[in-house]
Amino acid sequence: MSLAAPLRPAHAQQGGAVLFQNVRIFDGKSETLSASSNVLVRGNKIEKIAPAAAATDAQTVVIDGGGRVLMPGLIDVHWHAMLIRVTPAQSFGDVGYVNLVAAAEATDTLMRGFTTVRDVGGPVFGLKAAIDEGIVNGPRIYPSGAVITVTSGHGDFRQLTDLPRTIGGMLTRMEQVGGAVVADSPDEVRVRTREQLMQGASQIKLTAGGGVSSPFSPIDVSTFTEPELRAAVEAAENWGTYVAAHAFTPAAIQRSIVAGVKCIEHGMLMDDATAKLMAEKGIWLSMQPLPEDLRLGFPVGSVQRAKADEVWPGIAKTYELAKKYKIKTAWGTDVLFSAALARQQGAILASLSRWYTPAEALVMATSTNAELLTLSGKRNPYPGKLGVVEEGALADLLLVDGNPIENIKLIEDPAKNFLVIMKDGKIHKNLVAGGKLN
Repeated sequence: MSLAAPLRPAHAQQGGAVLFQNVRIFDGKSETLSASSNVLVRGNKIEKIAPAAAATDAQTVVIDGGGRVLMPGLIDVHWHAMLIRVTPAQSFGDVGYVNLVAAAEATDTLMRGFTTVRDVGGPVFGLKAAIDEGIVNGPRIYPSGAVITVTSGHGDFRQLTDLPRTIGGMLTRMEQVGGAVVADSPDEVRVRTREQLMQGASQIKLTAGGGVSSPFSPIDVSTFTEPELRAAVEAAENWGTYVAAHAFTPAAIQRSIVAGVKCIEHGMLMDDATAKLMAEKGIWLSMQPLPEDLRLGFPVGSVQRAKADEVWPGIAKTYELAKKYKIKTAWGTDVLFSAALARQQGAILASLSRWYTPAEALVMATSTNAELLTLSGKRNPYPGKLGVVEEGALADLLLVDGNPIENIKLIEDPAKNFLVIMKDGKIHKNLVAGGKLN
């Protein structure tokens, strides 16, 4: 039976209960599967997990798993929902177009099995609201809002003709649409941080060092000063949440840690001493196994291609350091301006098999990523337990045709291998033959 995704939550129309019968559970934490089990979902939570089928009523949706694997929905903690299908120029163009395109991509993201994303830069608040209200189907979004950067920092996509900047003057188009904002003093950083929090940011994203895609941002440069970083950390902590900092180099990473940043994005040029410091301080590493196609997408001879060539060799080394020092490591994709690469979201996750077992990779993309999301504290837009299959957890679930613990490549083809996709207790896809109302 195939269930179309209605605008109202399906669990409300289904009498509040869905029963998965005869499934083996990957719970998001263990490296082994359970014995045959039955999982009862009521409303938006997992109510009961037991060897025997739970009692049902005439309105309960019964899905016979046939011994297949039931697992948590996947989580991508480095996503840019507004910047996937558009070009860089379009991202600063018509806001209505950008939102419509992003909504279509959000639906496809969910249908790839990604039930939650942490958005680390972009004007995503409207899209998040539309998804939460059931207007658009898409993943849960933990929004950062605009990337906060400095003049010539990563995320500053202004042109030289936009200079000089008038402090307190007219905002550029980049800032008007909420993609990124420039802050060149501790006071400006506080204002921009508080503006994102006012709009509903669950965490704050700053760029503490240079980046690949920005035209005037050398990789080796440390951007924000320590007082500027501290201003963002203080403002975020006053709201009970945290700052994540884009940083590649040891200098940028270490300055961020000293200032109180809780999560480093990328870190691909770190050294031994920096890795050891992150482990000792309990700092999160949000890392991405960036695909080669992303590097090759930059034109040969361009500044961006040269910077990509500098960064890419550090991916393997950084994963090795993360494992060596047991750094708390999360996973994300960081896909930008490429619908084709977005369709490879599952394949990018599967590529972690270069450094981790399939079970380790899937734990990272479920319960570990969910643990990182809890750093948002009371700014968490979705209170409840994510990334696990256990009683009381939020019902974000995938029924997989095969065993991803043995063959992680199954997640590379979600259209074929994800037979059921459930988010918040609502069935968005059901390809199980003989699915029926009990």
